[in-house]
Amino acid sequence: MEYRTLGKTGLRVSALSFGASSLGGVFKPVDESVAIRTVHTALESGINFIDVSPFYGYTKAEEVLGKALKGVPRDRYFLATKVGRYGDAEFDFSAKRSAASIDESLQRLGIDYVDIIQSHDNEYGVLNQVVNETIPALRQIQKQGKARFVGITGYPLKIFDTILSSTEVDTILSYNHYSLNDTTLAGLLPWLREKGVGIINASPVSQGLLTNHELPAWHPAPEDVRKACADAAAYCRSQGTDIAKLAMQFSLSKPEIHTTLVGTADPANIVKNVKWIEEPIDKVLLGNVQRILATIKDRGWVLGRPENN
Repeated sequence: MEYRTLGKTGLRVSALSFGASSLGGVFKPVDESVAIRTVHTALESGINFIDVSPFYGYTKAEEVLGKALKGVPRDRYFLATKVGRYGDAEFDFSAKRSAASIDESLQRLGIDYVDIIQSHDNEYGVLNQVVNETIPALRQIQKQGKARFVGITGYPLKIFDTILSSTEVDTILSYNHYSLNDTTLAGLLPWLREKGVGIINASPVSQGLLTNHELPAWHPAPEDVRKACADAAAYCRSQGTDIAKLAMQFSLSKPEIHTTLVGTADPANIVKNVKWIEEPIDKVLLGNVQRILATIKDRGWVLGRPENN
């Protein structure tokens, strides 16, 4: 496993990290014992960074993760959780709710502190409130010793520009913006590096677009993006390989991105993913897949408030 320094935090995190949303049954129902075994398999495979949120499975992901981490030495992993989003349409970026949320998360997780506390899906909030109320509340949580660092997460890249132009954070978590079909995060990397911001990339498979699985009903990708990704997946199958393998290899190939989150509740998938990233990328296959995806390259979608996109 390769390890990279997460910006100015100094944390040496695994290039492949574990996204615990899957433990909450976000993608499909999960067996708790299998989910717990998945976490242990990830740790045994050299993964040392885990990201979770009270939103995932409406607190279930944190609860299951807490059970999985029981008895695991605290220095074996770095852990990030979030405040601000608690349901599909339940958002509260207030200082009061943030202060209560971290205490609830720590209790569910069974630990005394998280390594990173993040303001979650900021595109659904008023960014002035995030800058002037949420992030100061997270800094207070940091001062209390309940978190070591402060971060922000979200889908539209605009939110990072807006927030980081007004205040400082230690990390950002961006998803779906450094993958085979969308590499727009790359444009922000020099600026983020100058600021010393740790960069967490989530969903190298674009929340299922770059897999052989049926997309979840909530996936926001437009039809032409879905079709192009399905065509690329079919081409990979015709070549005897899995597009998810190529997608993961591609996302992890950029060292300026410090860690890439992958979500699964299947131990076999963890083992497979770790094996995949140890293999060299097939450059001919990559070029052919990129040509298939060229017509929809960097095509995203609007999430949250229109003014935040």
